[in-house]
Amino acid sequence: MNSDLSSLRVRDIGEQGLLERLQRFCPPKIIGDDAAVLATKAEQYLVVTTDMLVDGVHFSDVTTSPEDAGWRAAAANLSDLAAMGAFPLGITVGLGLPGDVSVDWVERLYQGMTECLQKYHVPIVGGDIVRSPITTLAITAFGQVNPDFIIRRSSAQVGDAIVVTGIHGASRAGLELLLHPEIGQNIKTEEKAALIKAHQRPNPRLDILPILQKVLKSPCPIPVAGMDSSDGLADAVLQICRASKVGAIIEHKRIPMLSTLNQWVTAERILQYALYGGEDFELVLCLPPEPALALVQQLGAGAAIIGSITPGLTVILQYENEEIPDQVLSLSQGFQHF
Repeated sequence: MNSDLSSLRVRDIGEQGLLERLQRFCPPKIIGDDAAVLATKAEQYLVVTTDMLVDGVHFSDVTTSPEDAGWRAAAANLSDLAAMGAFPLGITVGLGLPGDVSVDWVERLYQGMTECLQKYHVPIVGGDIVRSPITTLAITAFGQVNPDFIIRRSSAQVGDAIVVTGIHGASRAGLELLLHPEIGQNIKTEEKAALIKAHQRPNPRLDILPILQKVLKSPCPIPVAGMDSSDGLADAVLQICRASKVGAIIEHKRIPMLSTLNQWVTAERILQYALYGGEDFELVLCLPPEPALALVQQLGAGAAIIGSITPGLTVILQYENEEIPDQVLSLSQGFQHF
């Protein structure tokens, strides 16, 4: 780390000086005006999403480097686009900073955002910087989607299969290892690194969209319901069911969880990580059984059909062991800001 940069504070260079430094993370042909102009393809719909992250709530120096905070911020917004079936066009970044934040920290934050965005060829096309008592990051992401392939929470139908695109619980396990390093003393180095990476550098599942479109075969008469699992698998299923006015049965034995965690975590805690841990950024999709099975087969390891949509409004976690009573899931069991 450059000692000159680490000692240089935002207040030392001011708004214009900081903007000049951060413009190198943006395409030169797009920035410089009052707003960005983004081209969309013909007969595509524009999709817009905003996500806010606050220091001490969504990230901290204890568990997240500036680069990782930037990566996670970008990934969260790209995941929201993927959850709508949309391909990204660009993002804008709103940044609130105390004056004593180092310039180096801000540049490293943008470096992490850029590292994530470059994987998907997504530019930073603008934003705003203000003084704030708490470091706050607000990203707005823009995408485009063919109207035949829009994914909505309200489209689930009775009889639909519930598909998850990957394993759940890894991010929460990684967070626990960062918060409590002592619990990881007997875990293999590579396993520990993989869990921590799952938390610090999650991957939005934009890769799912071309596969899903191929399975559905355009034009698509079949509505697909879905959202991402950023707030937990249980939350995603419950939100979809509430929007669609349906219920669901989730089969415990079908939930893809990390079996290796049982070396240091109880089975009950592993399930809690999967259902409520959040920040796995997988997609939870509801579609008819035949295309659901085809999708899972093409996605491969980690993807699974975990249940089905039912009449009524109740979401039930069903155990294969008849001695364990089925559990009714509710939104109050997961993370809530207030």
